[in-house]
Amino acid sequence: MINHAERAGESGGDSTRPPRRVKLVDVVRWVLIVLVLAATAWQIVVNWQQVVDTVTQMQWHRVALAFVALLFGIASSTASWSVLVDELGNRVGPERSAEVFLVGALGKYLPGSVWAYVLQLELGHRSGIARARVFTATVFNLAVILVAALVAGGAALPALMHSQPELSWLPWLYLVLPPALVMLHPRILTAITNVGFRLLKRPLPDHPVRLRAVGASLGFAILTYAFYGAHLWLLADTRQGLSLDPLLLCIGTMAIAMIGGLMAFLLPSGIGAREFIIVAALGPMIGVGAATAYAAVSRLMFVLVDLVAAGAASLVAWIARRKEGEYRGDPGIVP
Repeated sequence: MINHAERAGESGGDSTRPPRRVKLVDVVRWVLIVLVLAATAWQIVVNWQQVVDTVTQMQWHRVALAFVALLFGIASSTASWSVLVDELGNRVGPERSAEVFLVGALGKYLPGSVWAYVLQLELGHRSGIARARVFTATVFNLAVILVAALVAGGAALPALMHSQPELSWLPWLYLVLPPALVMLHPRILTAITNVGFRLLKRPLPDHPVRLRAVGASLGFAILTYAFYGAHLWLLADTRQGLSLDPLLLCIGTMAIAMIGGLMAFLLPSGIGAREFIIVAALGPMIGVGAATAYAAVSRLMFVLVDLVAAGAASLVAWIARRKEGEYRGDPGIVP
């Protein structure tokens, strides 16, 4: 006969196995990654000569300015999130909040972009910020960046749908704009915050979410897409000079591309989705090969800027801790 301990041991062994659904999601994720990388490689191979010619003819000063534009874009994105974190409790300060946001954001390069949010929660907790506060600010910030991307992306919609008829569904994205705007109303945000903090047994913020904080976060988010668009505008030689029309197209393209990358959450940092939209927008203007080259260079520059920004944020936060000590703004949180 099998005793209860043996049965418990057997059931305990089975419980350590991941559910079939989790295994299936992992398989689908890796299949998608392989397919995207294969499609990207094929696109480069087919247009190899034009890609090579485009990269070799790029002007170093435009590449340098494109890099600087990305740095400003990352800084604006960080500020958009940090404003909301500070609004939900005692001020954290840009040094500490930048470390949590930027270092945690490196998790998006793992399969499944959810890892970025998990890392931010844990880094925030280690820095003395309640997980409830980081999570709530992140949810609010997702609504903010969605609204900002839809506003900025309107400039690129006609060109995208004209060059790629299969993207004719893009205007349907704007159905989420009204509810997203409603969610950004300070009273709605305050109600969500209070419910969430009560469920997680955290002390409620000492004031309601204010319109100025929401406006500042939204403004920084729109500025983020403006800098990202300027990055692409400086990088890509559209043969139209540095005129306004290509700039607006690039801003709208980067906004829609970032939404596409966010929706493709099974892929590391939305790889493939962002590049497809960039090629679709710039291809009719400069050729598919050149657009592919610029999309690939842009991706590499994003990775480099993310690493540089995360490293700089960690250094600045370390200096701040040495001077001011650990953050003690959230009661009951021990870094």
